[in-house]
Amino acid sequence: DGPWVQKPTGNGERLIIINAITTDGWVKNGKLVFKSTRKTGDYHGQMNGILFQKWFSEKLIPNLPEHSNIILDNASYHNILTENSAPIKQSSKARIYDWLEQNKIPCNPDCLKSELIEILVKIAPEPTYVIDEIAREKGHTVIRTPPYHPELQPIEICWAVLKNEVARNCNFTMENLELQLENAFKKVTPETCFKIIKQIRTVEDKFWEDDAELDKIESESD
Repeated sequence: DGPWVQKPTGNGERLIIINAITTDGWVKNGKLVFKSTRKTGDYHGQMNGILFQKWFSEKLIPNLPEHSNIILDNASYHNILTENSAPIKQSSKARIYDWLEQNKIPCNPDCLKSELIEILVKIAPEPTYVIDEIAREKGHTVIRTPPYHPELQPIEICWAVLKNEVARNCNFTMENLELQLENAFKKVTPETCFKIIKQIRTVEDKFWEDDAELDKIESESD
């Protein structure tokens, strides 16, 4: 019932936003906002390792407290390997084969990628990532959450608060979006971030307790 809302198709211009939080709120000077060059597809398609590394080096690292732990998910642009890193399962077949050859690990060129991965998993050291080295040089540590666990990413709740605030004041124009975005960022206060991070730590503690209980059960059954 009621009047129809003339809602756009969703194929208009959009903004890509990068930022980070601490228990004190948004990282000062850490915000990066730019217009997407695509009108369709997931926002991840607008990100790449070079862009993320530039933001990480120039806007995040200089504005962090000393000796910070930097919590990231497993987005591909977070996990660009260093030049000398061992490959990972997601690496190309050619890179895996070349690394095995360079390390004098016998393998047949006709092997399937799955066969090469089986060898790789048994002998390869931990991979090294570009942003981990950038962070380490400045005294910080990168920690990645397990795949498919957004509930361990407190900033996801901050993005939800921001998007909901924008949506409540939306007229489907880019001009209004840019205006409302500034107001929406202010809705995520230091108190908000402190409470969210505290809540996430409670979830983490529960996971540790569950793991310990599972280990106990498995030990008793052996």
